[in-house]
Amino acid sequence: MVHLVCSAETLPPLVDGQALQTYDELWADFDPRAEPLDVEVLHEWEVDGVVLKVLRYRVGVFKGKKAMMAGVYAYPKGGKDLPAMVNIHGGGQYADYRSVLNNAKRGYASITIAWAGRIAAPNYTVNPEVVKLFWANDIENPKYKVTTDWGALDGYHAPCRNARNGFADTKAADWTLDVVDSPRNNPWFLVTMGARRALTFLEQQPEVDGSRMGVYGHSMGGKLTVATTAADSRVRASVPSCGGVSNRDTGNALYDVTIADNISLQRIDCPILFQSPSNDFHGRINDLQTAVIEIGSKDWRVTCAPHHNHQDTADYEVASQLWFDQHLKGSFEFPQTPEILVNLKSRSGVPTASLKVDASRPILSVDFYYTRQGQVDGLKDDSNNTKNRFWHHAEAKQQGENWLAKLPLFGVDQPLWVYANVRYALDAPVSYAGYYYGVGTTESFNLSSLMFMTTADELKAAGVRSTLVSSLMIEDFEDDWEKEWFSYRPNEWARSTHKIYDARWKAPEGAKLNLQVSAAEANKLVIRLDDYAAEVILEGGSGWEAIELTAKDFTNGNSEPLESFEGIKELELSPKESLKGSGDVRRTIGANWNGADPAFKNLSWSL
Repeated sequence: MVHLVCSAETLPPLVDGQALQTYDELWADFDPRAEPLDVEVLHEWEVDGVVLKVLRYRVGVFKGKKAMMAGVYAYPKGGKDLPAMVNIHGGGQYADYRSVLNNAKRGYASITIAWAGRIAAPNYTVNPEVVKLFWANDIENPKYKVTTDWGALDGYHAPCRNARNGFADTKAADWTLDVVDSPRNNPWFLVTMGARRALTFLEQQPEVDGSRMGVYGHSMGGKLTVATTAADSRVRASVPSCGGVSNRDTGNALYDVTIADNISLQRIDCPILFQSPSNDFHGRINDLQTAVIEIGSKDWRVTCAPHHNHQDTADYEVASQLWFDQHLKGSFEFPQTPEILVNLKSRSGVPTASLKVDASRPILSVDFYYTRQGQVDGLKDDSNNTKNRFWHHAEAKQQGENWLAKLPLFGVDQPLWVYANVRYALDAPVSYAGYYYGVGTTESFNLSSLMFMTTADELKAAGVRSTLVSSLMIEDFEDDWEKEWFSYRPNEWARSTHKIYDARWKAPEGAKLNLQVSAAEANKLVIRLDDYAAEVILEGGSGWEAIELTAKDFTNGNSEPLESFEGIKELELSPKESLKGSGDVRRTIGANWNGADPAFKNLSWSL
């Protein structure tokens, strides 16, 4: 790889070797419009009336070498005065052409930036192997492709060019800008500069209206979305998903006052929508409640899928498209955020919840969700608990303008967290490219309330009573049972639940797992418990088949049995499963399903 050597540095040297100590100092010397973009078009094509280009633009000059950002840009052919967006991919992801193609079909110009070097486009794919070929300047290799070049620095990820390069670090190294501990050494800062330069690229395109630009991204891209929105006043609307709210209090004092999420959140004053699934490990839902207080913007919304971790389904993913339609096009209007109230002092001792809902659009459903496995104040976050906590569903009943629900509890020794979802009808189907760029269409969207959170001590002080008892019956599969189960592919019948992680349904010592199944044809059913699974042969027919399994009937990818049901967190019913074993070993059990979807009843423990 040949780095272009330049003389004029983008950022000035440190004064007396002293690192910048505040957020304002960090960004004071960077003007994203100051330097030429030096745009290079690497590949260009058209599809369905959309012009697409793989290209690179100049981020800046650092330690005498030019840094160039690759990406995929798209716009509707012949478009003028278009609203525009920057898409920022997450860790391990690619700058994927499907995102900008879908945006262009909806009337936007947009660029997805390949800050990690990876690109997914027809006839221009750059995977991690090709990124390494680029680093090695192996131009003779037929797979070689030009991609993002961070020059003397390292803003790559998965893999980083330098194995010790850390996104939580401010330390000096051979590949950093400064020779002392400095926030300018951090890759988040570098990529945010690159995203701001993408805004400059957009506003200089003849088909773009530079006064109407937004930014969105998933996971690490969610954090970068928050950072870019805070740093650049040109952002008129923002949508971070699964990131940008939880990276705080790291223990690195310099990082915490310059790079941490809360430092950026405090500077956001444009409309922002947070996509924040309830069980997400990276953008934790409890931190979301703090984030909406920290931002300066009064125009915000949240959408929180129950049970999901770092993935979502149509009604939640489409919200980003609608948010930009409202704030960059003026073609949509979100209802107001549902207002939740929880009463802990009912006569029965059972908490009750009420929800005030904006009925400006047709309401399809209202659902309350609550968990007892919320993070206890003062304790370090437990990632396993965050990803696996169970959310009870409470039926909502309309009473005048409000929706009401009872929240019966099992014990009063744990916190109580409650929020509500409102699903609205759309006037017409809307297409979207989701977190991982799969394209879909939906006729509805979800809007969430903020979350009510209270401690066990507050429950006791309010006189809340425990009115539920432990149960061997895990699921009867009646009424709204699917509200407490989930799938990332809801059009398929496989479903998962975290009910078995809740204390109410904890397996007794020596228990067996029971289930009744009705399948029209002979099949294999897979029951998975975390990393262990059991394959059950079904004869098929019109009747119910009874299944009884011990812990040792479940095996992992190495064919090792599960010793007991103690500590299990997730249960899944599916036709087929791939279990990861040691190294690259994978063991597949089950098979493709034949015939009509199965029916289930009476999932339970027996002694």
